[in-house]
Amino acid sequence: MLDERLKAGTEILAVAVDSKADLQKMVDRISKDDRKFPEFPFLSDPGHKVINRYGLLNPAGRGWPHPATYVIDKKGIVRWKLVQVDYKVRSTNEQILEALRRIDE
Repeated sequence: MLDERLKAGTEILAVAVDSKADLQKMVDRISKDDRKFPEFPFLSDPGHKVINRYGLLNPAGRGWPHPATYVIDKKGIVRWKLVQVDYKVRSTNEQILEALRRIDE
């Protein structure tokens, strides 16, 4: 969870290859299961424009990208990233929070 200081200067976006309709179904499921609406937008990238720009397309994944997390500062500089080959492995909240805190130092 972001504290108020980090929340004020941070924007979180999720990018997926799913269609807008499929992403909405996922958001609805998350909202129902967690009884809470996600606090960030899910962006649809079925044409892989963002995925290709960051070199994340998984050639063995039949169109699915490698899971990745980027922390980008306000100047557009990538300050931290974690790209995984295994789609089951994701960055932890603590890793992301630590990267955000380091930007503010």
